[in-house]
Amino acid sequence: MAILLPPHLPAINLLRQEDIEIDYVTLSSPPVLKIALLNLMPVKPTTETDFVRLLSASPLSMQLDLIKIKNHISKNTPESHLQAFYKNFEDVCHLHYDGLIVTGAPVELLAFEKVHYWDELCEIFDWAHRQIRSTLYICWAAQAALYHFYGVPKYPLAQKMFGIFPHHIHQAGVPLFRGFDDVFFAPHSRHTEIRSADILKIPELQLLSESDESGVYVVMADKGRDIFITGHSEYAPETLHNEYMRDLSKGLSITMPKNYYVNDCIDKGISVRWRAHANLLFSNWLNYYVLP
Repeated sequence: MAILLPPHLPAINLLRQEDIEIDYVTLSSPPVLKIALLNLMPVKPTTETDFVRLLSASPLSMQLDLIKIKNHISKNTPESHLQAFYKNFEDVCHLHYDGLIVTGAPVELLAFEKVHYWDELCEIFDWAHRQIRSTLYICWAAQAALYHFYGVPKYPLAQKMFGIFPHHIHQAGVPLFRGFDDVFFAPHSRHTEIRSADILKIPELQLLSESDESGVYVVMADKGRDIFITGHSEYAPETLHNEYMRDLSKGLSITMPKNYYVNDCIDKGISVRWRAHANLLFSNWLNYYVLP
């Protein structure tokens, strides 16, 4: 594939170490899809790499622009990185994009209105719904957008939803799930949830996929203009392990991620069972919802 990225973005070298070769789109190249990534995660280079990895699996040519919240000070990403690779919403709101990805954020235990950038985020949500062919809202962003557009509440969990969970599809024939198996796996890492009973009350929403254990997974609105995904299919194999080790080192009450380590034994390594699903999910999104 060919993808236009900000020059010298660290993700490029990291992915080349995984034998993923990324070619650059030049000015003489055919027209490309324009994708924006609104990155709300604290360690932004890691999240960039996760999403570039998935987008690079597509044969489509595309340009990826990185967007940040204007007045949020990142404690875990150097300001030099943000200055070099990111744009503010006001810098891109007049531009055309075919697709948008909005990441999760570590603010899920706060009331939505208590998030200090909530007003700017709602402005971006409304802009995306008007201007962009299809938007993927991931994890907390899915909860936030469902609340903003439809008033869907979130609920605190007694214990963190943490691990790799099996999911099933409710509606056959939806292009987003073309080629999927009857049961597929996806990572979750969150302290709150949305509930199917609330989704089913709203005629404009389609509950497309669910898990018996981790609950609502994919919700769609407006024929795919808005797609809400509560999990983290973009996660690299070691991401949940790093989260687990981090929380243990802080003395937090955390259980081992479910269905993640081979035979639930850290020493036996990680059982990676969601990457094929993740690649197919993003490929289908680009082909059937973003591509003109």
